[in-house]
Amino acid sequence: MGEMGLNAMAVTRNLWGFIERRDHRVMRRMNRWRAPRWVRLWMILATRMGDGWLWYGLGIMLLVAGGPQRFAAIGAAGSAAVLGIFVFKALKKLSARPRPCAIEPHCWSKVLPPDRFSFPSGHTMTAFSIALVISYFYPGLEGPLFFLALSIALSRVVLGMHFVSDVLAGMILGVALGCGSITVFASLGWA
Repeated sequence: MGEMGLNAMAVTRNLWGFIERRDHRVMRRMNRWRAPRWVRLWMILATRMGDGWLWYGLGIMLLVAGGPQRFAAIGAAGSAAVLGIFVFKALKKLSARPRPCAIEPHCWSKVLPPDRFSFPSGHTMTAFSIALVISYFYPGLEGPLFFLALSIALSRVVLGMHFVSDVLAGMILGVALGCGSITVFASLGWA
């Protein structure tokens, strides 16, 4: 390996070390923070909404009252979400990054993680991909959908399920999946 390759590896190691140190600092603060009751309730509710039932309920509501674009909206959002499941499962297996709650106990959260690995946040990826796609078809829902997506993302950090970088990666990947889904559906004339 040449000098350039060694330099690239050193930069990557230093960058990842910086991210890890920041993530662990935030994790320790979150795991020790005795949040007010309303914050605890909001975070638990947000994380539970991100478990999937919110998105199924939204799909049913759109089927019933979504107008002529309802099938395209549900198809594009569903496609982004399903592809996202494959992406985050593969990345979790590759990274094998332990969750914050596996490293250090949380002072009040008793939420159990859905799997062993942390990177990236599947809840966040799904929330952002669906929020983006549905907002494209129904611009009036953009504010509430992105508030829910941000709440879900924040809840994953506050409850000790994910590191900040897991959630940021989930946001980026979710937006990319949403944009990709909209692009494919538009190129096929379905959006």
